Amino acid sequence: MHQASRRHLTHNVIVNLSDGAFFGLGLSLASYTAVIPLFLSTLTESVVLIGLMSAMHEIGWYLPQLLTAERVARLRRYKPLAILMTLNERIPFFFLALIALAIPAIGAGWALVFTFIAIVWQAMGGGLTATAWQSMIAKIMPIHVRGTFYSVQSAAANLTGSGGAVLAGLLLTVVAAPTNFALCFFLCGVTMMISWFFLAWTREPESEPNLVATQKRDMGVFFAHLRRIIAQDSAFRWFLVARMLAMFSAIGLYFYAIFAKREFGLDEGQIGIMTGVLFAFTVLANPILGWLGDRWSHRVMYGVAILFAGGSALVAVFATSPAWLYVGFALLGMAKAGLWTIPLPLTAQFGHESDRPYYIGLANTLVAPAALIAPILGGAMADAANFNAAFALAVVAGLAGAAVMFFVVREPRSIVYAATQTAAAPAGD
Repeated sequence: MHQASRRHLTHNVIVNLSDGAFFGLGLSLASYTAVIPLFLSTLTESVVLIGLMSAMHEIGWYLPQLLTAERVARLRRYKPLAILMTLNERIPFFFLALIALAIPAIGAGWALVFTFIAIVWQAMGGGLTATAWQSMIAKIMPIHVRGTFYSVQSAAANLTGSGGAVLAGLLLTVVAAPTNFALCFFLCGVTMMISWFFLAWTREPESEPNLVATQKRDMGVFFAHLRRIIAQDSAFRWFLVARMLAMFSAIGLYFYAIFAKREFGLDEGQIGIMTGVLFAFTVLANPILGWLGDRWSHRVMYGVAILFAGGSALVAVFATSPAWLYVGFALLGMAKAGLWTIPLPLTAQFGHESDRPYYIGLANTLVAPAALIAPILGGAMADAANFNAAFALAVVAGLAGAAVMFFVVREPRSIVYAATQTAAAPAGD
């Protein structure tokens, strides 16, 4: 850990936990799991479009990260870039509020087009922020508690998010459409701007940039360096495979709300309560998975999270009443906790510190195609057959992804430790 960061550790923990809490509250008011799919269902009947646009939050997060890796690696401080880029994942919610209010004037067709633009803008803003933000957190948080910090921050986000989900469900029930959706989007934007101010209070000291990145080089050299990382690090390659499978195991995140509405006739208020259950179980699972990861293995905990995702899909396949969906949402919440949080500290364990921005970029951008294909394929299967076909795909992907993490991916911390010990050993040993 950077020595100057130790003096500001308590301050940084407080402001970044506050950032996460308000961000989670905001995102729950415009949830990609419930509110946005329900809003889209008022504009289109296509499950494919609803699934794709609901998944755009993850697609936008993953896709651009590699594109910013070279720039981030040159920086002495990551915070200025992070707080500038993150405005792009907060401001679009105000535009979504305006779009909702304008539906009577512009019609559903144009509202769908403008909504797609706003969602892509918001999602890509997260991806453009991600590499700088993760690099900043990795610098200001000690490695032995980094997983715990991420999980507690995520738990704080989901704790406030559980209340926000219930509030969103209440607003959607008692306020007439489209004003109800406009209120949800506007309140989301306000709380996310409060979150931004806390993030801006982070104290980050300067550090030396990656020496290789500071040298002027063409894109051929840059991509050759990336290919070298993938070719030499087999554990990292299999980790990427598991992450791609995890995208398909989590299909329920995109379709559970629509499934509950269409298959069991649940209203927005009931779905809001179920979404609250999802957030509550995410809160419970986050610190447990993070703590176990720091003290045992983030690799194993990621495999467990993939199993939870597959398990939630299995519940949906055999659900005979709405009561079963509470179990499905609970499992989905625990899966969400691990699938989102654990890769953050786990990715930072691969390779050397100087290559961290490249590993972060690769670990996210290369799984973006899977994040894009999963909701499209799942939506197409739901349209062509039924939701059970999409959920069956998630079950198979969950089992396969967990198997890769448990039995194929080697422990990255053990690899790094062994390499260090070998390098430090006397020549005669």
